[in-house]
Amino acid sequence: MMEAANCSLRVNRLLLDPKFESYKLSLDPLPCYGVELDTAVAEVKLRDDQYTLDHMRAYGMYNYLHCNPWSPDSVFYVDQLGRVMNINVTLDTALGKPIEVFRFPSDLSSCDRRLCSSIHFTSQDWVTLSDGTGTLYLIHILRNDQSAAGKWELKFNQELGDPFIVLHSVLYTRSEVQIIDALILSIEKDELDVEGSGFHVSLEWISITCSPNDDKYEILKRRNLHGKSVPHYAAIEPDGNSLTIISYKPFRFIADETNQPEEERMEEEEKKGKEVRELFKMTFALPEGAGRAVLSSGSVEVTLAKREVGNMWAEVIAGDTQGEFVADPAQSAAIAERLMHLTSEDLNPNPDCEKPPCNAQELEECDMSLEDSTTLCRFDGNTTKATHVVNLGGNQFLFSLEAAPELMPCFSLRHDVDALMWQPVSSQGDNLWDHAATFNALGYVQASKQDKKFFTCAPNFSYAALCECVRRIFIYRQPTPVSTVLYNRKEGRHVGQVAKQQVASLESSDPILGFQASNERLFVLTTKKLFVIRVNTAG
Repeated sequence: MMEAANCSLRVNRLLLDPKFESYKLSLDPLPCYGVELDTAVAEVKLRDDQYTLDHMRAYGMYNYLHCNPWSPDSVFYVDQLGRVMNINVTLDTALGKPIEVFRFPSDLSSCDRRLCSSIHFTSQDWVTLSDGTGTLYLIHILRNDQSAAGKWELKFNQELGDPFIVLHSVLYTRSEVQIIDALILSIEKDELDVEGSGFHVSLEWISITCSPNDDKYEILKRRNLHGKSVPHYAAIEPDGNSLTIISYKPFRFIADETNQPEEERMEEEEKKGKEVRELFKMTFALPEGAGRAVLSSGSVEVTLAKREVGNMWAEVIAGDTQGEFVADPAQSAAIAERLMHLTSEDLNPNPDCEKPPCNAQELEECDMSLEDSTTLCRFDGNTTKATHVVNLGGNQFLFSLEAAPELMPCFSLRHDVDALMWQPVSSQGDNLWDHAATFNALGYVQASKQDKKFFTCAPNFSYAALCECVRRIFIYRQPTPVSTVLYNRKEGRHVGQVAKQQVASLESSDPILGFQASNERLFVLTTKKLFVIRVNTAG
């Protein structure tokens, strides 16, 4: 991590509006249509042993509705029969019934440790799936039939171990061979983590050769990363050369041969090469007359070598507090020097100093963040080393989406009160992230939505939307010119454009399980129904 270049995100000032006032509530109706599901969504509730915040983030807040970025008005979900169901919208007023495009070959309900099934559209013709029980599937889509979703053919499936969810996948060609890279996530028990949650987050980056013509598929490489928090964002570059992760706590690659972090393994090998030892001397006084005929002195000195260098001993023999510890003067001086910055010679050296620039008691709740150390880190896939690191500080992560399917997913961060959209690009040298769009004041607005569950925006950034756990959806549109003349009395000027806010309320009290957006529509999935909200007209 230390070798990586420290970078920053370059804000495009032309995409900021310092004169933005607020969103104006619009009462314009939002057409909403619904279709009943033949079989309920395959929702998987958290078990008693999945009690951590990471389990909640990864599995409890999972988005069960999936969008094909090459066809954004085509959405997918998995039902309780293990079927991947598709609804393709061409006319809102004539929504068809969900159509089965694939069925998992095994009975998912029989697995006690099952997670939610997950789907990622790798390309126009490939889909990566997980059944939630630990098996990875590669699907090839044939588009020679009448179905809008095409014909899904299972080409590869492999049991990988613990249950996982698919985060991202890409298809690329290297040396005239087609390769699919998939990134999967699981939360594993960590017996060594006695002071933390007792779990760690595992990311596995898998490379698979795929040749649909001769049906040859082979796992080329499996690379593992471990971290202590579920990443906000994790995606592979389109060429398969690097991996980008946004997380509260850092991730690092794990050496395959010892299942140990590579950095730690190198440090241990370096220590072994130097044959570092630390000696510990003990002096025992002999009783009167005991052994004095043999020894020239009245004491015995014993020297021991510590197994763990630098480890301080409180006792030599557990439970025996006899004797006196005599510190080495050089060691005492070194310890005092390391603690110097924590002490002062004066009781209160500057009691009349000015107030700090930020008083935590004056902050609003929506300004608080427990993740001020969040970083964006780019890893090289060959060296497994971090090449670029951005300290996001207080720039809260908001959401991500695939705005352009041929590129990596873009992500939204809070900058001051705004929500800024960032598009990763790999062809601009060190400027790896483009400021693509801004949603004015939305960083501040969304922080007040305490019941917020999902957050997204249109691929063309024309509007952003968030939904609560039940019923309500909020839509925030980009500023548009007004047809009538408006006058701002406070500043004495004419207003040429207005940003509208709209609220939709579903006719359902079931929890919202999925949320996706296209340029024209919002898709909202509950246990038994899919709602389609018309937001924009085509064109």
